[in-house]
Amino acid sequence: MVVFGIDPGYAIVGWGAISFRANAYKALGYGSIETEAHTDFNRRLEYIYDEIFAILNRCRPDALAIERLYFQTNQKTAINVAQARGVTLLAAQKLRIPIFEYTPLQVKTAVTGYGKAKKPQVMEMTRRLLKLDEIPKPDDTADALAIAICHAQAAGSPLKMAMLKNQ
Repeated sequence: MVVFGIDPGYAIVGWGAISFRANAYKALGYGSIETEAHTDFNRRLEYIYDEIFAILNRCRPDALAIERLYFQTNQKTAINVAQARGVTLLAAQKLRIPIFEYTPLQVKTAVTGYGKAKKPQVMEMTRRLLKLDEIPKPDDTADALAIAICHAQAAGSPLKMAMLKNQ
């Protein structure tokens, strides 16, 4: 199974593709899409869409896993992230890639076994699970890989299989 993880944003979108076979993970590629701060916001969204679409079209993953959006204190930032997340989901939908959403708690639990793990713990476990020499930078990229790992674990679980069968 090939899973494409996304850490959504509008300044930086982290992405990572992994394969999961026989309980082993392998990083297939990862990186970030960055937009310039003073660029028209609609142009930033267009750039994110075009880049994600191109990467997904090359990669053709079995699933796209993305962090579920949650509101913090800054509503303007949350709305902008939601818009960027929307163009990312549109790119996956256009390519008919199944989309799955995970909360930060679910990702932390899947990667570290502890839902209240701190960011450095999640990043280090992601590095270890993927057998990488270094933690990918920027942090958004490591987060995207962790989200992909979360889906790989959840997709093969007996609970997930039962849920899919009952849909």
